[in-house]
Amino acid sequence: MELISLLKHDVKGCLGCNACRYGKPCVQKDDFNDMVPKILEADLLVFASPLYFWTLSSRLKAFIERFYCIAQEDPAPPLGRYEKYPVRDCALLMTAADDFFWTFEQAVSYYQFAIVNYIGFHDKGMLLAGGCGDTNGSPQIEKTGHLQAAYDFGRHIYE
Repeated sequence: MELISLLKHDVKGCLGCNACRYGKPCVQKDDFNDMVPKILEADLLVFASPLYFWTLSSRLKAFIERFYCIAQEDPAPPLGRYEKYPVRDCALLMTAADDFFWTFEQAVSYYQFAIVNYIGFHDKGMLLAGGCGDTNGSPQIEKTGHLQAAYDFGRHIYE
């Protein structure tokens, strides 16, 4: 298992230049290029993010956009796609201050559409931890059952 914190790495969003579609490496010179072999070797990718403005953090979104450079041409694309991605398992972990019935709706929609449906990763589950604090920076996750739930989720993801 390896933990990669996007707070400690420089990963820029995709430029849409398509250099990678012509057999060239990604033109972005940042830390994502060093992460590609790890992504390709991983069995499971766990995407973890706080909820920012009702969706994934911009750092995580930029990381996911860069998956474009690891896609390969697919001569028989399902669902009209023209590329295929390596098949991996994935999971989503998120925290949020709010805990409304709709708090994670946008983030879950993006995860399910982009990562599960489009890229084609196999969803192993989500842990959506609402009510973890307020927007004034007072964390309260220890007052919830979310930390134990996250521990249990990780222990049982492959049962």
